Formats: sequence, structure tokens, C-alpha cells
Amino acid sequence: MDAMTTTTPNVPPPFFAGPFEGTERAAEIIQRVREYLHGELADLAREHHVDQEHGAPREVLQQVWRRSRELGFYGMTLPSKMGGLGLSLLDHVLIKEAIYASGSPFAPHVFGELSGPPRVGALARQATPYQMQQFIIPVAQAEKAICFALTEAEAGSDAGAVQTHAVRDGDHFVITGRKRFISGSPFADYAVLMASTAADPSREREVSAFFVDLQSSGARVECGYKTMAGQSSTGDIVLDGVRVPAANLIGEPGRGLALALGRITVNRLLHCPAMVGLATVALADARDYALQRRQFGRAIGQFQAIQHMLAEAATELAAARALMIHTARQIDGGAEARAEASMTKLFCSETAFRVADRAVQIHGGEGIVQGRRVEFLFRMLRMYRVLTGTSEIQKNTIAKELLGDAAAR
Repeated sequence: MDAMTTTTPNVPPPFFAGPFEGTERAAEIIQRVREYLHGELADLAREHHVDQEHGAPREVLQQVWRRSRELGFYGMTLPSKMGGLGLSLLDHVLIKEAIYASGSPFAPHVFGELSGPPRVGALARQATPYQMQQFIIPVAQAEKAICFALTEAEAGSDAGAVQTHAVRDGDHFVITGRKRFISGSPFADYAVLMASTAADPSREREVSAFFVDLQSSGARVECGYKTMAGQSSTGDIVLDGVRVPAANLIGEPGRGLALALGRITVNRLLHCPAMVGLATVALADARDYALQRRQFGRAIGQFQAIQHMLAEAATELAAARALMIHTARQIDGGAEARAEASMTKLFCSETAFRVADRAVQIHGGEGIVQGRRVEFLFRMLRMYRVLTGTSEIQKNTIAKELLGDAAAR
């Protein structure tokens, strides 16, 4: 069977077979979520021809969101007062890793991380009662989808350079601009959108956050491109004089970046289980192919060159996973761990890509054919070296933490 078309992966490599690092509750959730991914969601993917290259239509995604909520998965990472499970960060990391290690194309939608509760949970402290009822609760209940819109053509790593402009007009703000590479925007109802409220955005930095209804007059989502991973879950948000009620302003004017970056340490860490999970799938596929593929009268796994690639990949992936778990424990223990989170994102993204690269090499000609899962994973894991802060940005953060004020001189 083509490795790309199945949603049930091979058994993960044995180096993850030690004692489970999380709580009993997390272990029980992982067992249930695996049954869900390999059962209902695998059937749904086959029925609608969904795989990593071919995304599901909005109505199918909404079916996944609602069913995941019924089962207690969608929104589990929310605070307890919002119906979440109050998970430790370590449990969150381990559950997310297991979801991505399933190889399911629906992996990003079980938690709703592209367009659901993880996008709004941290805003609950800032949201007004109106905003809770209008935006946050509908998203938490899988009735509406939301995306986070910060990036622009000239505002990526330099997040404060946004040029999308919000001008106060009575009881409204009028917003004009264009957001770029916004994950989840093609199927979002709302956006948490960052816009400059400075008189002149080119001279002054004052970024504010708004809830924006993407069905408003003058707002549209353009999805005329795909990323190198072939995903259709990314688009641009164009705002042409969109009138947004002043009641949709989140927190205080000029505090948008503080809201956006307030959980940056945790968010950097929370991208790592996806990388580790996907790299686990790549390594499992490479191992199994090495056992099955025969050349010169024997399985290629008997050749030392192949054995060394597998050994290096397994060792580096185990190290990346250990660093991820260590950092989660530090943050759970109250540490700020800013440098450690950047180290983890840097090491996990670079390591996961090397694992995928070796998996392609082991597959040889089969590994460079579109439709093979390792070929998709190679492209997907290459993206993680750029997404959510490039490797170079992570190095900058680590160096600043090491050098202190001297780094700015």
C-alpha cells in the first residue's frame, strides 16, 4: 500500500518504549485519541479522500471539530473554568506528540489548534463578557472557527512592523491592510487580528488586537497559493476599509503585541511535539522500508550504511524528545525557560528535518516520488525550520539570554 494514503502508521520505533513520562490521565487520553484517529477519523479520511496533500472541505472539518468536542478532545487544553481539563504542559505535549505520531491528516484538528480553542484560551483573561459570548465561547464549543493574523509581507520576525492600519471612527475602527500566510484562514469565521493604531504606522509602533468577523463587508480571504507541503490551510486576509466595532478591541490599545507574544515561550515549545511526532512517523517508515526492500539478495537494512542512518536518526530524535520533555517540566515547575524553549524549538525542528532527510535517502528513488509519505514529511518538516520563528530567530533569543545586556551592544 502507498505509504501516503494510509492514516494508520507503523508501530513507532522501540526507543520510545520506556516508562510513560506523563500522568495516568494523559495515558488514558492518548489511548482513546489513538482509537479515534485510527478508527472514526481513518474511515472519514478514506470516505472523503483526505490525506496530507488533499485537505478536507469545511463541512468535513466541522464534523471533526464537533465530534472531537463530544469525545472531550477539542478544547481539552483550555483552562478548567472554560471546560478544559487543566492539563499540565507536559501532559499537553505528550498527547499532542501522540496525535501527530498517528500520521493522520486530521491531526491538527483534534485539538482545534489551527482554528479552535488553542487560539483563544489565553485571551480569556483579557476578553470582555461581550467578547466571551460573541467569539470565545462559540469557538470553544466548535460552533465557529478562528485564526490568528499577525504576519504581513514586511512583518514576520519583526512582529511590531505591521502596517495594517486601524483608524478610530466613532464607535468603530476602520481597518485596512493585508495579512500574509495566515494558518487556518481559509476555513475561519473570525480572526484575532493585529493592526497598528498609531497615527503613522511607518513612523510609530503601536499595535492593537481586534476580533474581526471575516464575513464583514470589505474582508476576504485569498487562498490562491499553497505552501511547499501542499497544504491548503493557509491564506491571506485582505481588509479594505472593514468597519470593526470598538467593542471588538482586545485589551488596551497598543497592547496587541504583548497579547500576541505573552505566551511565546509556551507556544514555541508546543510546536515541538508536532515535529517529533511527524519525525517518528518518518523514522518508522524508513525502518520498515529498510526491512522490506531487497537489493543484492538481502534486505537493505542489513547494509551498514543504512543501519548508520537509522541509528543516527533514532539517537537524535530521542535527544530532541528528551529536551522537549525537560523544557515542559521546567515550565510546569514555574521556570520562565525562555532560552530553553527556543533551544527546544531550534533543536527539534532541525533534528526532525534531518530525520526526514535520512528517511528519503533510505527510500532511494521511492522517497522522491510525490505520494510517498516520506516525501511529504520531508517537505512538511522543512517548513518547521521557518514556521513560528526561524532557526536564526531562536538562536538570537538564546544568545540574548546567555549574554544579557551585552547582546544589544
